[in-house]
Formats: sequence, C-alpha cells, structure tokens
Amino acid sequence: MITRRSILAATGGLAGLAGAAAAQTPTGTTLAKNGTMQITRGGSQASQPGPAAYFTGAVRVEPFFPEREPSRVSAGSVTFQPGARSAWHTHPHGQTLIITSGLGWVQHEGGPIEEVRSGDVVWFPQGLKHWHGATPTTAMTHIAIQESLDGKNVDWMDKVSDEQYRK
Repeated sequence: MITRRSILAATGGLAGLAGAAAAQTPTGTTLAKNGTMQITRGGSQASQPGPAAYFTGAVRVEPFFPEREPSRVSAGSVTFQPGARSAWHTHPHGQTLIITSGLGWVQHEGGPIEEVRSGDVVWFPQGLKHWHGATPTTAMTHIAIQESLDGKNVDWMDKVSDEQYRK
C-alpha cells in the first residue's frame, strides 16, 4: 500500500519533494545525455515584417527555430493580413504548411488556387513553384517547415501579380 509516509521516505521527505518540484521547473537549457536540451520561450524572439522583395501586403514572420547541424530543418509562423501573399518560390527539399488560423489561398504553378483553413496541412514537393497567402478579405496564419540544401531553404522568384491573385 502506498502511503504518504512511504512517498516521503522514498523522496527524502519534504525537502526531497521540493527538490523534485524544482527539477521539473522548465529552464532555458538543461544538460541531456547526448548534449544540451534548449527551450526557446514563446515571444522571446522578435517577429519581423516579411521583406517587401518577397511578399505583397502586410506580413509578419515569427521565427520558431533555425536549422541546427546536423539537422537542416527550420520553422516559423507567418501571418498574412487580408490580400497579403508570398512571391512565387520553390524549396530545395519541399515545404510543409500547417494552417493555424484564418482563411488562405495556395497555388502551384499551372494549378488552380486552392482555399485552405485552420487545421489544413499543405505539402509542396521539392522544386514545385508555388505561392501562399491570405484571401482578399480574411487574414491567414500558418507554420512553415522546410529543410535547407547547402544553407539555402528557399529560392524566391517573381511576385504574384494582382491578376494572378484574383480567382
């Protein structure tokens, strides 16, 4: 039978319980068996406007994490205000988008504009020319996950024209 006394004895008393609770409190970095675990606190990295050379309209980019050797994966959250969109682009190892809020559009070259909404997941294979953004009346936020090749995770191309953007 498990009793309070047996728990206290096993943990070293109240001091042991306090120590165990403190050990469970998340910290910025902790030493793990094969390296260091790192926690990046939400809001600890500055968001930035999407560069005008690669986006049309008001766009905010919030980095989640950069690639860390030996991994080539990076990710961030991108919010497009109504009418905002990316330029045409490709990714050397493809890209996954997880739509987290709002209503947006995605399109690959030669294909129709597709509507996406919260909960949808979009995969663009490597080298597929595409764009993504908000609809004309509704903002859209997505998480973008992509891998780098030789330190580069995107190849930007021409902007999506207003004519291309209209359905």
